[in-house]
Amino acid sequence: MTVFRRPGLQITGERRFVARLRAAAAMMFVCAALAACTGEQFQKGYILPPGALEQIPIGASQDQVLIVMGTPSTVATLSGEVFYYISQRSERKVAFMQQSVIDQRVIAIYFDKNRTVQRVANYGLQDGKIFDFISRTTPTSGQEMSYLTPIFKLLSPR
Repeated sequence: MTVFRRPGLQITGERRFVARLRAAAAMMFVCAALAACTGEQFQKGYILPPGALEQIPIGASQDQVLIVMGTPSTVATLSGEVFYYISQRSERKVAFMQQSVIDQRVIAIYFDKNRTVQRVANYGLQDGKIFDFISRTTPTSGQEMSYLTPIFKLLSPR
């Protein structure tokens, strides 16, 4: 009995396997390229621990604030001392694009002459104006605003 084989039949099976392997590799490459284009979020500055502001009652000492909140971003001496904790969150929807600011916050903890907490404020931007998210008020112009406005202008994108 004689068996006839077509020449190249085995090669055709190998070619199909290689073609499928190439298609799978190309599909994986396309998926990886698309995944690299997805958005990113960035956090700059101070990251507020959950529940930290609730641990700072009025009348708490400056040492208690440092233990709960950590080292402030900057300190000012107005009529007493103020600790500022500055943060900014931004995102970009697609890789290699410019970042857009989502949220800017300045947490201000005001101390009296005895170095105890007099007031806590959580400033951010709402409708383009500086807004205190704790007392739900917009600060009026004066000495306090003169310190906050440059901080927000410095953080905002140009």
